[in-house]
Amino acid sequence: MHRYPRDLTGYGATPPDPQWPNGARIAVQIVMNYEEGGENNILHGDAASEGFLSEITGAQPWPGMRHWNMESIYEYGARAGFWRLHRMLAHLPVTVYGVTSALARAPEQVAAMNQAGWEIASHGLKWIEHKDMDEATERALVEQAIALHTEVTGAPPRGWYTGRSSMNSVPLAAETGLFAYIADDYADDLPYWRRFGDRDQLMIPYTLDVNDMRFAIQAGFTEGSQFEQYIRDTFDCLYAEGQAGRPAMMSIGLHCRLAGRPGRALALKRAIDHMASHEGVWFATRLQIAEHWARTHPPQARTRPSEMDRATFVAEFGGIFEHSPWIAERAHGLELGPTHDTATGVHSALARIFRSASAADRMGVLTAHPDLAGKLAAAKRLTPDSTAEQASAGLDALTDAERADFTALNAAYTQKFGFPFIIAVRDNTKASILDAFRRRLEQDRDTEFAEACRQVERIAELRLREKLG
Repeated sequence: MHRYPRDLTGYGATPPDPQWPNGARIAVQIVMNYEEGGENNILHGDAASEGFLSEITGAQPWPGMRHWNMESIYEYGARAGFWRLHRMLAHLPVTVYGVTSALARAPEQVAAMNQAGWEIASHGLKWIEHKDMDEATERALVEQAIALHTEVTGAPPRGWYTGRSSMNSVPLAAETGLFAYIADDYADDLPYWRRFGDRDQLMIPYTLDVNDMRFAIQAGFTEGSQFEQYIRDTFDCLYAEGQAGRPAMMSIGLHCRLAGRPGRALALKRAIDHMASHEGVWFATRLQIAEHWARTHPPQARTRPSEMDRATFVAEFGGIFEHSPWIAERAHGLELGPTHDTATGVHSALARIFRSASAADRMGVLTAHPDLAGKLAAAKRLTPDSTAEQASAGLDALTDAERADFTALNAAYTQKFGFPFIIAVRDNTKASILDAFRRRLEQDRDTEFAEACRQVERIAELRLREKLG
């Protein structure tokens, strides 16, 4: 049994209506990353200086050494950049991703955040890489971050964002049960629930594109107007989609040492003014979005085929292809995962087995299907699925003349092709079925075998949609 853990389907073609407050067409969420004083530094017990997200292009960590220029760039964010952004954004709901050790070194800034009513979420204990940490070490850092955050801000964090995360970061944050949301995610335009063990954890995706970090990377922004235009284009696209009935969420990522520079701050202000000039825009903290989502779209228990053992999987889906449980038995051994936990996903797995089977095996599936309005129907010996399908087109209530037509056509078709006439009855009416019967009787056997197989797959698809939604 092979299981693939990533969910590459998500909400698919029909995302849910978030039902933003007051009928808003878009939720706009501004994040201020406060990292200054929590970055890599041998003063903080780290092995080297910081080398990430600064004005120094291509900066590298200096092992065992402090980096005067790097430190002063980060200090600009705390000393000047924060206050410029605070003056600009104090009237708006903002979420701060606060590196806890940085917050502990910033009493004036924390007081200003609290006075503005901003949400202060946890950005971990230190602004360092976690990818090479063992699980126990990282778990201890999560616990320390929560404890220090509570001391410094006066309340435990309700949101979490590691940023420079490992594969353990999100599960470790989720296992605490403390967080209304986790933001280490870039996978969607809407919040979504993710399962960790027996816990449903809300994920509120963040952004690395509508993010001033692109001023500090080579393939990024070089001037404020580029950042402004990108924010405006993102907003305009999502706002138009909201007007068309698909409201979503927009995140904007800021860093005090980057967006807090004058030439970038002015561009940011113009972009915010543009968004604020529209009706139906909900500026919100990430916690406000999380609380709204939990009320409006709470987690729902649902069937997860990829998590079923073989016996359960076959019991659930062994009859989807008529009297052919071997298809489900083999499908269970495929590389299934969350992306298969839908009607379309299960159908894809079952259809793969059917399509790759031998001609003799596929013929066995065809011959397992009953005649339409035939003897089995009259004797009430059809499967429940077949009974409901034939009834949906009125084949259980034929006139004597209609029954005679079906009997004659069934006999002629089976004699010519060696398998019963198969059609997805739920897609048809009594009249269209009879028309297809006569038309397909004129086809050659290879063409009709292929058509019958397509109809078998369609019947399976409709059965799965009825079963799984």
